[in-house]
Amino acid sequence: MRILIAAAGSRGDVAPYTGLGAALRRAGHDVALATGDNFACLARDAGLAWRPLPADPQAHGGVRGKRELMQAAAGFVTELAQGFADALADGTDLLLLSTTTAPLGWHLAEATGTPSLGVYLQPTASTGDFPPVVTGTRSLGRPANRMAAHLACRMADHVYAQAVTTLRRRLQLPPLSPSRMRRRSEKANWPILHGFSTALVPRPRDWRPGLEVVGNWWPHHDPAQQLPADLEDFLRAGPRPVLIGFGSMAAGDGDRLSRLAVHALRRAGLRGILQAGSAHLAADGDDVLTIGDVPHALLFPRLAAVVHHAGAGTSAAALRAAVPAVPVPVSADQPFWAGRLAALGAATDPIPFRGLTAERLADALDHVVKQQSYTRAAARAARHMASEDGAGRTLTAIQQPACA
Repeated sequence: MRILIAAAGSRGDVAPYTGLGAALRRAGHDVALATGDNFACLARDAGLAWRPLPADPQAHGGVRGKRELMQAAAGFVTELAQGFADALADGTDLLLLSTTTAPLGWHLAEATGTPSLGVYLQPTASTGDFPPVVTGTRSLGRPANRMAAHLACRMADHVYAQAVTTLRRRLQLPPLSPSRMRRRSEKANWPILHGFSTALVPRPRDWRPGLEVVGNWWPHHDPAQQLPADLEDFLRAGPRPVLIGFGSMAAGDGDRLSRLAVHALRRAGLRGILQAGSAHLAADGDDVLTIGDVPHALLFPRLAAVVHHAGAGTSAAALRAAVPAVPVPVSADQPFWAGRLAALGAATDPIPFRGLTAERLADALDHVVKQQSYTRAAARAARHMASEDGAGRTLTAIQQPACA
């Protein structure tokens, strides 16, 4: 089967699909990943074909407020729609759509008759169990949670409105609003597989049929890959260090965050590793090392704790490694995942990015490293996650005739 996975966004929005794609390829499928050109190497390293999508998420970064975030998101998806149709080659047998690409991919599927399946990294469907992932962590009560989810969907529809109009015109389809297309897919019980662990988000009982939580899709890395020599030397030179990194977040804030991180580490009496990321964290010293991108699966099991932005992928990777966390959410769905980690007992209470200080971070690190309850909770979650097979369950779903 010729399968196209379409994913767009930051590295955390794309990397999990390299592991999923590699698993599907090993099962005998011809798999391509359509994403931004800055992630072409991720696809190729996983043995996947790569097809370009035009939107660059970094061009719309650097926003903090909700209004700015909505405007940036609309600009991002409008660019995405302009080239999305080019990525769907003739002969594609199945289209796998991420949370970001599904509201566009539905229209491609309609125009071409290509079967499609959702492969989401966030829970977006209405439920009374929790509020929408983009609105924070505080439950409003079951009826209000569901109402808030409907409002969040309407906000997303607004973000995609211009992009959908442009795409349907190009595909020579009659006008159809994003909200009507979304309701059509819901009424048809369009299948969506969610690539996160039930340790973090059990499947809500009030979800419609067709929505399943299958477990994580882990980013691909070469099994023969090893950590860089300087990092290996640092890990062996003393007690387990703490990793501090903000992934694709906090661009332009590197100098302040680097000073803050080093101050917090030394105040807590801990060795530390700064992961440069988009913020370009950097520091030197016998007790601090700066690194670039390395596979979480190789590094995280050797850490005492992780300070991170609470993206879905990093949150899951820390749990998988049985390592506790200090979450510092910045925006979007990050407060949701930070709250989930804390509710499990595998992380301290989240420190909002705007409220981050060296003193608050040092106190949180002191708690998370010295109180073994955090590590025990992370280890329980890790055992649960080890029993899940997200890629295997996705393969099973793909081989069933329900993908349409």
